[in-house]
Amino acid sequence: MQPGNRNDDCTCNCKNVNDFSGLDLILSDYLHVPGSLIIILQKAQNLYGYLSRDVIAHIAKTTGITQAKIYGVATFYTQFRLKPIGKHLILLCQGTACHVSGSKLIEDVVCKELGISDGETTADGLFTLNNVACLGCCSLAPVMMVQSGGEDETYGNLNKESVKEILKSIRHQGNV
Repeated sequence: MQPGNRNDDCTCNCKNVNDFSGLDLILSDYLHVPGSLIIILQKAQNLYGYLSRDVIAHIAKTTGITQAKIYGVATFYTQFRLKPIGKHLILLCQGTACHVSGSKLIEDVVCKELGISDGETTADGLFTLNNVACLGCCSLAPVMMVQSGGEDETYGNLNKESVKEILKSIRHQGNV
């Protein structure tokens, strides 16, 4: 399978990145709007779940913006992803309050339980872990947010056991 392509056995949250009909609608809305690259990338990522090589190439071809410039923007801003993510995106806060309250221990538990490191996705495509600078929930430190299908669930005052239970519960929900 080519990088960025999807087959019927794909377990990630991505859509078929070879179907550019939705992307073409986005591009037609913003093609002649100066400075619209970021919004185009945001909408493309919302459509496909990430920015594949094929999507970036199509944006470049249609807009006349070089792939190098598009990659430059996509890699500069942390909101953009160049790889598919799991069904459940775990955003683990590493801000000062969380760090002081034990976010490193929480990260170690998540990594051990899921068998992944920061930025990786589980082999079954269920979880992706991303450390983030701050979730803005300092009074709940340490805290993590789990994004699933457009819904965000925030978990605070975490400890080793609560993290294990949360992951077990999410995994169970995914298998029901």
